[in-house]
Amino acid sequence: MLSREELTSKIQDAKLSRGLSWKDIAKEIGPGSPIFYTAALLGQMTLTKPEAENAARLLGLSELEASILTQPPSRGSLTTLPPTDPLIYRFYELIQTYGTTWKALIEEEFGDGIMSAIDFEMQIEREPNPKGDRVKIGMSGKFLSYKRY
Repeated sequence: MLSREELTSKIQDAKLSRGLSWKDIAKEIGPGSPIFYTAALLGQMTLTKPEAENAARLLGLSELEASILTQPPSRGSLTTLPPTDPLIYRFYELIQTYGTTWKALIEEEFGDGIMSAIDFEMQIEREPNPKGDRVKIGMSGKFLSYKRY
């Protein structure tokens, strides 16, 4: 059977050979977020059967490969910590620099708990700026209080 990593590689090859962007692919898969669909095709989320079938048609995947896209993945794509890819490392750097600040401010506002990465939404936008375009990322996760028992 094809491994999830091999399927991800096949999807990336199909994307490149067809000249598609992740946003193009997302529009064909369904009404959901391009970020979510990209994460699913890179092996970090699951698609519904209709979404997987749409992806398979667009990317030339088999029925078996489409069904793999509906299976719960083994999440966690970073094999090295700290990450060595410069763009991903900057997110790691943000957590090192601002992680305790985010934690303090969230706890002050909401109390003792966490921001869910499961009940979660994210947007990525280009923000024009005369000094050079900026990356704008918005994240929204449900707050989950720690249960007392």
